[in-house]
Amino acid sequence: MEIVAPLTGNVWRILVSEGDVVSAGDTLVILESMKMEINVDTVFDGTVTKILKQEGEMVQGDEALIILD
Repeated sequence: MEIVAPLTGNVWRILVSEGDVVSAGDTLVILESMKMEINVDTVFDGTVTKILKQEGEMVQGDEALIILD
């Protein structure tokens, strides 16, 4: 399952590492867009298998950030 950016912005903080077990509702990434912080939460339980972006990287809306298994 892919966790995607809800809008265009900068990856401000990544709060998980590969191998972490997460639960629905957990915040995985914080994006910064137009000087606002946007939490990117998961709606799934799972394990972080791959982090696709790095802090400071610009992302587009609907671009994959993290893959959960």
